[in-house]
Amino acid sequence: MKKKKTTTDALEIMDQEFYLGKPERIAELEKMRADDAVARKIYDLRTKAGLTQRQLAAMIGTTASVICRLEDSDYNGHSLVMLNRIAAVLNRRVEIRFLPLRRKGTPAVA
Repeated sequence: MKKKKTTTDALEIMDQEFYLGKPERIAELEKMRADDAVARKIYDLRTKAGLTQRQLAAMIGTTASVICRLEDSDYNGHSLVMLNRIAAVLNRRVEIRFLPLRRKGTPAVA
């Protein structure tokens, strides 16, 4: 029997304990990362444009509370229609890419 290599790296320990061999947890983590990335991007674009949530909301015909929810990384109701509306008023376009999952010890599929 092969002895399991021990580590003191906290991130590696957490990965082994909570994600290794648990595809449903890995999928949830990826979803949370995607939600967080969308929320941060909306916030960054809005603040770089010098707009308040209320101003951006008025420009796209919604309320400030909707913009607030969209900028919350825990919110998982981002719609492509709303993202395109935001992009249009900020002179941007939405681009969606499908990237390979990169898991430790698993080769990326092209």
